[in-house]
Amino acid sequence: MVKTIGNPLTWTARNLAGAAEHVTQSVERIGGEEKAIPQILPLTNDDIRVALRKGYEDFKASRADVMFICLIYPVLGVLLAGIGFNANLLPLIFPVAAGFALLGPFAAVGLYEVSRRREKGEDVSWLAALGVIQSPNFGAILVLGLYLAAIFVAWILAAHLIWSLTLGPEQPENLSAFLEQVLTTGAGWAMIVIGVVVGFCFALVVLATSAVSFPLLLDHNVGVPEAIHTSYKVFRKNPRVVVTWGALISVLLVVGSIPAFVGLILVLPILGHATWHFYRSAVSFG
Repeated sequence: MVKTIGNPLTWTARNLAGAAEHVTQSVERIGGEEKAIPQILPLTNDDIRVALRKGYEDFKASRADVMFICLIYPVLGVLLAGIGFNANLLPLIFPVAAGFALLGPFAAVGLYEVSRRREKGEDVSWLAALGVIQSPNFGAILVLGLYLAAIFVAWILAAHLIWSLTLGPEQPENLSAFLEQVLTTGAGWAMIVIGVVVGFCFALVVLATSAVSFPLLLDHNVGVPEAIHTSYKVFRKNPRVVVTWGALISVLLVVGSIPAFVGLILVLPILGHATWHFYRSAVSFG
């Protein structure tokens, strides 16, 4: 019998139904089914260098990953540009730019998938990044992503409160006036110091709970609680190396954001791939 494409509406409905069923099944497995216990390995700064080198190798082998990143960060640039032209939102420019890195571990899930497949010797293309949707742990990955989104929102609210208690509540007239307030007044410097301290606390929480949790969820069906706990154990056993890793990521993200986030087209894929290899150096299932 000759197969035909059929009615496009029917085809679309059938595929949407299949995707919905997969998401439902994934959510039901959020607790995880893995029986093996992850083992935490000791880390050194050499592991960071190896992860970056392997991440760069993955990037060279899969340059189409840039297409994945290009869809995300120009949107952020447009968002920040819109904020810059809206005086009421000027105090949120830096918090949004800095806080967006809190979502980085979730935004790079597709890159972890590419590295995972390449590690197994499988063929990869830019479509491989979308293969994460078919992961049995897709629901758990979404839940962990929502956790990061909640932290991001909490950071923005905290940053707005800090501004209100220092330079606010009167809105700045324009960007230059706002920068002058921030850099030339005691209240502005107080806002900077308090904001950096509070922001560091938020970043530390994200680093401790998601340094390896997303790659772990992609690699094993361990569930959200176990993934977060494992990430924390990696941080607790290797605090200096994990903090160095987080600091390096922050520096590279800042450098890549100048100008207009263009550098992130190169930085983000390398960091995403490197994070997968950092996870492989930190966790073993024996």
